Amino acid sequence: MEREQREQQPGRRTLLGAAALGAGAMALGGAGTATAAEAAAAGKPGPVRGLPVPTVIGHRGASGYRPEHTLGSYQLALDMGADIVEQDLVPTKDGHLVCRHENDITATTDVSAHPEFADRKTTKTVDGTKLTGWFTEDFTLAELKTLRAKERIPGTRQRNTLYDGRWEVPTFEEVLQWADREGRKRGRKVWLYVETKHPTYFRKLGLGLEERVAKLLRKYGRHKKDAALFLQSFEPSSIQRLRKLVDTPSVVLLSTMTSRPWDFVEANDPRTVADLVKPEGLKWIASYAQGIGPDLSVIIPRTPDGKLGTPTSVVKDAHAAGLVLHPYTMRNENTFLPADFRRGTDANAYGDAFGAFKAYFATGIDGIFSDNPDTALLAAADFRK
Repeated sequence: MEREQREQQPGRRTLLGAAALGAGAMALGGAGTATAAEAAAAGKPGPVRGLPVPTVIGHRGASGYRPEHTLGSYQLALDMGADIVEQDLVPTKDGHLVCRHENDITATTDVSAHPEFADRKTTKTVDGTKLTGWFTEDFTLAELKTLRAKERIPGTRQRNTLYDGRWEVPTFEEVLQWADREGRKRGRKVWLYVETKHPTYFRKLGLGLEERVAKLLRKYGRHKKDAALFLQSFEPSSIQRLRKLVDTPSVVLLSTMTSRPWDFVEANDPRTVADLVKPEGLKWIASYAQGIGPDLSVIIPRTPDGKLGTPTSVVKDAHAAGLVLHPYTMRNENTFLPADFRRGTDANAYGDAFGAFKAYFATGIDGIFSDNPDTALLAAADFRK
């Protein structure tokens, strides 16, 4: 995710931190903030010092402006003022964690231009989807470091292609070191949002993610409950596994209402996202996690013509369970916006992103992932006063 870590002053809304987000969490805020007991009584997560609400999470860095999951994208997000910067983690053949949205690196690197890796192209089934391309688990870290990142959707973000080839694929450890350096420069912590990608798939390959993540978190002091870091996964079992290894706050990601987490598919668990966002499902999530990261359609469904419909009760129900909500993903381009916020006929042109942000923030969500942290921050400012 994109975003910078500029100093934010608390608004009238409660500050939320990653350290303790449950209704029973200890309140660490100063004068003027609610106590944990008061927050619980109001059906909202307990306050701690650290993050403004709504929080802006830089999606894969500032991916609206730079190739995603590069140090260039992360740096721009941080410099823009993003409250948190996101990383997605996948492993290499020799067990290193690298930052890519997917293990399929066909669209996000120049691997296809490397004749020495032509024979690595293959077809795999990842979480039930058949894919043909090049995959991180077939490369050593040294081999991956010979590649360069490029824009994933050049047809939509043509200006981003200017930066193709400028940055390597970063390791998670390099990002942790970068965050520490930037934190020292700014005199405050740089927050990260770290996702384990396809954890069941990789565990079957002998490349379990959670133990590797936990080892690095401990090495860099981000394993405690007050760490400036969220862990996230679309597989609840990955969050449960991490919970046994570190105390870092965690969030369960949720796709569309009819979908099922892949670990549920593997375990023959019939529950869907629609089941998990019912009060009993949210109570279950709150037993081991501090928040949820639902698809925006879970917060406000779209009508058959692509416009925003009536908000669901998920925000109210999640807050009642002591969970924070950080839905995903807002982007400025027409092609990604609800139909009622598109402007003109060019799918790649910017629409009324501020109008869409306003509609989502009005539901009471605690933060949002965005490819455009600068836009998101301006929109969030209206709700922080």
